[in-house]
This record gives sequence, structure tokens and C-alpha cells, in this order.
Amino acid sequence: MSDAPAADAAPKKKGKLKMIVIGAVGVIVLLGGGVGAGLYAAGSGMVGGGGKPAAHDDPNKPKLVPKSEQKHPGAGGEGGEGGEGGHGGGEGAAEGGEGGEGGGEAHGAPTPEGHGGEPYASNYFAMEKEFTSNLQDSVHFIQIGLAVSTPYDDKVITNLKTNDIAIRSAILLTLGDTPEDQVFTGAGKAQLQKRLVATINQVLREKEGFGGISNVYFTTFVVQ
Repeated sequence: MSDAPAADAAPKKKGKLKMIVIGAVGVIVLLGGGVGAGLYAAGSGMVGGGGKPAAHDDPNKPKLVPKSEQKHPGAGGEGGEGGEGGHGGGEGAAEGGEGGEGGGEAHGAPTPEGHGGEPYASNYFAMEKEFTSNLQDSVHFIQIGLAVSTPYDDKVITNLKTNDIAIRSAILLTLGDTPEDQVFTGAGKAQLQKRLVATINQVLREKEGFGGISNVYFTTFVVQ
């Protein structure tokens, strides 16, 4: 009879031991999860000091220039490259056809009509030499002068000058692939402008990792 209580106590002790072990494992899991979450947050930049700077914080990347900071002819810098903003419609919007480069090179959404036009300045640059090329499957040839605009700072213009030879070659190839009917109408010329923007930005992205050209303008346009 005296052995019964001892026999009953053994299962109870085992049950308590299991509960203690399970509780300890739960605490370890919770602690491990908390440490893992903390390391993830630090690595992703969610908590201060631990993450890498975002791509848009790269000091070497061109920066958008607000209108309040734009340069004017005769106000210093490279003569006349900071012109009046808001011309050309496409300036200040994302680059035509560019979907990479850190989520797209957003130039800023245009402001509503009557509220100051585009929020960013137009930095203009006229390319020095004209371009002459045959047209696609045509006896005619085209000769054009080009200027470009960007809402970014002078780093884009510097990249354009640095890669002048590659850009000129790409523009001539684009002109050579232009059908005759595209150069005799306003709609066709507007389409050619978009193609030239895409051509220039493609070369700049390949060479410098950043496009930035928002529009091109014809300073001369002759078809013979």
C-alpha cells in the first residue's frame, strides 16, 4: 500500500519536466526569431545606421534641378544651358521608354495648367555639328541640327559631351533607319524626336549608367 503514492508521483514529475522543456524551447524560438528580425531590419535599412544608402542618394548620380535653381543665359556656368522650363511637353516626365535605372528616371509629374508649368528646369545643350544621312530605301537624304534638354544638372550634359562620338554614330544609324514618309509630316517628325531621345539615352545608359535626356529639338531640318 505504501508504494502507490510513489508510483503516482513519477508520472506527475515526468509531466512537469516535459512542460518545462517545451517552455524553454518556446523561449529560445522567440528569442531566435527576435534576433533574426532585428538583423533583417538592420540589413534592410529599416533601423538607423545599418543599411546601405538608397540608390537615389548616390552623390555621383545626376540630380533634378528645380526651376528656382535653374541657370539663365549670362548668369554663369556653360552659356545658356539653363533655359526656360516647360517647353516641349515631355520634359519633367519619365524618360520615354526607360523603365530601368533605379525604378525609372522620374523627372517629376507636370503641374496642372496655369500653375507654373513643369516643376523642373530645362537644361539645354545644342550639339555642335549637323547630322547628314540617307533615308531608308529612299533617294533622299536628311540633314538636321539637334539640341537636347534635360531636367537634370550638368552631369548629364557632361556625359553627353564625353560620349559624343558614340552618340553621333547612334544618331546616324537611327536616321538611316528612318522611312521617307516620316520626315515630311509634323507627326512623323515628332515620332523621329522620340526615337532620337531613346537612342541618345540608350547610349548614355550603356556608357554612364544613366540617361537623363527628356527631349530633342531640331535646330535645322532639310530633306533633299
